[in-house]
Amino acid sequence: MTIAPDRRVADSVPTSWVDRAPPAIRPYLRLARYDRPVGFWLLAIPCWQGLALASVSSGLDWLDLYWAILFGIGAIAMRGAGCTYNDIVDRDIDAKVARTADRPLAAGTVSLKQAWAFLVAQCLVGLLVLIQLPWPAILTGLGALALVAGYPFMKRITWWPQAWLGLTFNWGVPVAGAAALGTPFAPEIVALYVANLFWTLGYDTIYACQDMEDDALVGVKSSARALGGTIPLGVLTFYMVSAALAALAGLVSGAGLMFAPAFAIFAAHLLLQARKLDPADGPECLRRFKANKITGLLLTGAFLLGAL
Repeated sequence: MTIAPDRRVADSVPTSWVDRAPPAIRPYLRLARYDRPVGFWLLAIPCWQGLALASVSSGLDWLDLYWAILFGIGAIAMRGAGCTYNDIVDRDIDAKVARTADRPLAAGTVSLKQAWAFLVAQCLVGLLVLIQLPWPAILTGLGALALVAGYPFMKRITWWPQAWLGLTFNWGVPVAGAAALGTPFAPEIVALYVANLFWTLGYDTIYACQDMEDDALVGVKSSARALGGTIPLGVLTFYMVSAALAALAGLVSGAGLMFAPAFAIFAAHLLLQARKLDPADGPECLRRFKANKITGLLLTGAFLLGAL
């Protein structure tokens, strides 16, 4: 098989270190989305939120910082692995969609065999991170495998693949709860996990607005297509439910007085996205989607302040 020259992907950041990386590894970096770093943040932040929320009742110590670093490394490895696996499954669909046609597998800059090898390597890094955690967290983390394996197929069988992504991308919340509290089922951890499910449902619906026309042509389902003309109302509803459940998580954990003003800033930032949303404006939808990195960090900060 002839490997095609490296190609930039449509929704990558304008310039990044990936464009200056050695040509031999550049397609692999694009396959793992290193040129689109917001996904790493959106996978790591739920882990950090879970640790911050757990610290409200258990207190902060240096072990939390160690785990936060591990979760950051694990998020980089497993987001890259997830994207690689997703592109392996979706390579034929990606080739038919304008925004994804330049992805390495769809464009032929990486072979299928090379992609599988790269996937295994990233999973091994993730495994090395996972085994550094306590046993309850290790066992909880392994539970994500079924969610990750099923995600690429959801857009073929349900109008709500974004909900499945919410279950998958936020699994770090119960893993963090299991590490810090010894259980993934503490009431505040469960409330935060469901809150983040609705958060993801909102921001990934915004992201899916970019592809509605192409998705309709190739038969791919999404929450954006399901909502149609009610996308802004749908996103607003998802975000309101998310904010309410996040507030409940803080209250159940016994967060201190500093939680309230910090939470208000988070909620305002979250709801501002829905207010400014224009589903027909693809570039603006991408900007709204990327803004969720700040949204997630604001909630993490609110839980940390609540622990003081």
